[in-house]
Parts: sequence; structure tokens; C-alpha cells
Amino acid sequence: MAGSIQESIGDVTSSPPALYKIIPPAMSGVPLTPPDLFDDVDTKADEQSLQMALHVLSVETQALANLGEIYGSDMIAREGFVRAINVICKNKSRGGSLVVCGVGKSGKIGQKAVATLNSFGIRSMFLHPAEALHGDLGMIGQHDTMLIISYSGRTPELLAVLPHIPSTLPIIAITAQTVSSSCQVLLNRPPHLAILLPAPIHISEAESFGVPSPTTSTTTALALTDALALAIVNRLHPNPSAIFHGFHPGGTIGALSTLKTGSQTVSDLAIEVQQIPLIQSPADGEALSVLDALLAATQSASGWVRASTTTVISPRQIRRVGKQLQDIRRPLQSLEKGVVIEKQDWISIPAQSSVLEARQWILSMRKRERGRSFLKVGTVMGVVDSNKAISSVVEIDDIVGEAETERWEKLYESV
Repeated sequence: MAGSIQESIGDVTSSPPALYKIIPPAMSGVPLTPPDLFDDVDTKADEQSLQMALHVLSVETQALANLGEIYGSDMIAREGFVRAINVICKNKSRGGSLVVCGVGKSGKIGQKAVATLNSFGIRSMFLHPAEALHGDLGMIGQHDTMLIISYSGRTPELLAVLPHIPSTLPIIAITAQTVSSSCQVLLNRPPHLAILLPAPIHISEAESFGVPSPTTSTTTALALTDALALAIVNRLHPNPSAIFHGFHPGGTIGALSTLKTGSQTVSDLAIEVQQIPLIQSPADGEALSVLDALLAATQSASGWVRASTTTVISPRQIRRVGKQLQDIRRPLQSLEKGVVIEKQDWISIPAQSSVLEARQWILSMRKRERGRSFLKVGTVMGVVDSNKAISSVVEIDDIVGEAETERWEKLYESV
């Protein structure tokens, strides 16, 4: 076989012209090297392309400005956004997740929202409506919240799924509709479980660009899901940056995080004790209750509260007791050890210690039996200032990161 091939093309090395015998005659005039596609410059076409690009950017910028005006002044939008945050955070405290549902380009926006929330430890999942009807409905839990993204508010695939969603599940809809009564995905849901987040655009895409392709509408939906995600994160985490970097060790962000934590000190993560609000004593003279602590925490910018001048309750512990809603009027003193933490039980750490050094020390100590006993999840670290006084506090979990905290809980603790 090798011989026959050699005979058909000749000796290529010694007689190059023999190679051209196998080129079809019709191609004999075609140059073997592809021409430069940019030899002929059409400056008019180039300018038209640039003008179109600038037009798209201008329209979408205006759409975002319009969206900002809506959430700055429209009561339906503002109340809906606040309700959405409260419902998602409440259900998360009960062990629920955010289930995001959408199709087409809206579905892609939903998947991005899920990825953003998961990177902050806010458990979220994407439910495709077609897959939902073929078994994926099983991923929905009783304490979950559903977020639907549909520009029209009446996408047939979503309407087909809704009858199979538990009737007790809150549904949030991001849609162009500006009132709930015109949003079909919310029509059969009780008012207290139906939340509208309007995301209209000021001019249709067909009118703007000559084609009804989802462009401006997906830009507004993306911006609104980003706003929702970061509002949730800031509500749930006193230090979102530490949480994010704990779940994002890879890539350029992870590399920058490593550099940043090397120079970031423990005091950068801490909250000054004097800035932590004291729980108000009941007017009837009764002992402080769990309810008193929860109410104080809702008014605390950091999530920390003080039961006295020398005792604190950290944001993590507040979330724990908040899940136990069956007896919120019981006295704080009746709670298990480790919820209300006395100053004498705070673990001292120098303010100038870098976060990286503190993390390495904690992880090293946790490898020993003694370290595991006093460096548990929820431990309060007392930050010692230059006057050798504890002036601020930080949760151990903000130093080691949420990912390490979850790993530790699974291995050693039942929290």
C-alpha cells in the first residue's frame, strides 16, 4: 500500500512538481494560502458597527437607570424587594434554600444568580421547568423559597410547573409586569406568598434594535438578581468578604485573597464591643428572654448583641436560637452553654495578628485535643488592643472561613 501511494504522488522531496498532479484541475488557479480577510477595509461598515454597539450600551444604561428609579420611588417595587429579602432570610434560617426557575435567556440569568449566592454560602439551586416535570420537583423542600424569572410573567413552561409546587411555598417573580394582578405566575398564589419584583424596560427590544432578542430585558434581570443576592448576603453575613473568599480559593480571586489576608489583621474583621447594642430589659422587670435578644439583633448593624456589659451573643448564635421558634419567650439564662458568652470565655488574640497567622494558629491548635475543646464553631475571639484591653470581638468562623467551619461541623460538632 505504501508503495502504491508513493507511485501516485511521486518523490515529493526530490521532485516537488509531481505533488501538483493530485490537485484537482478546477482548483489549479486557487491560491494555497488563504487571503487576508482584512485586506479591504470598509470604514463605513466599521463605523456602523461601532454606532450600533454604542446604541446598545446607551439603551441598556438607560434601562438600568430606569430600574434604579423604580426601586428608589415605586412602593410596589420597594415593598416587594424588602419582602423578598425577609422571606429568603427567614426560610434560610429554617434550613431552606432558594430555588430559581426560568427558561431560555432568563434561565441563564437564574443560573448566574444561583452561582453568586452559593459563592457566599447561601444555598441555592436551579430548577429547569422541563426537568421539574420529570422528577426534579423532588429537590424542593418545605422551607424553600422559589424565585421565578420571566420577562412576560406568563411563560408556558413555568405555568405548567406551578400547579405542582407546594402551595405553602413563597414565590418571588422577576418580571416586566408592574402589578401582581397582571403577572400570571403569581395569580394562583395567596397574596402573602406572592412577591413581585418589577423589572420593566423603558423601550421594547424590537423598537430599540429591530429584533425582539432578549438583551435589555436580561440586563435588567441580571442587575436585579445581583442586587437581591448582595442584599441577602449583607443581611446574613456581618463580613461578606471573608465568607466569599472562604468559598473562592481558586483562580485570580483566590490568589488575590491570599495576598489580602496576609496583610489584613484580625482587628479588621472585629466589631468594637462598645458598638454592640445592649438588649433592652423588659419593662415588667422580667429576665431577658430569647425574644428580647432576637428583637435586639434585628436592630444591630453587625448582628452582635450584648446581654450585659460583659456578655455577648454572636450573629451565628443568634441565627441558631432563631431557628428554635417554639419557645422564644424562655429566659436567655436557660439556653445551653455557648450561646450567651461571658467575657472570661473569650479567647484572646492580639489585634495586630494577621488573619493568615490567626487562621494558621487556629487550624494548628484544632489538630490537638486541647484545641478542639476550646476552639469550637462559634467561639468568640477577644481582640486585645495596644492598651492590653479587649476592645473588640470577632467570631472564630470569620477568621477561618465558612468552608472550614462547615467541614469542622461535619467532623466534630453537631450544630
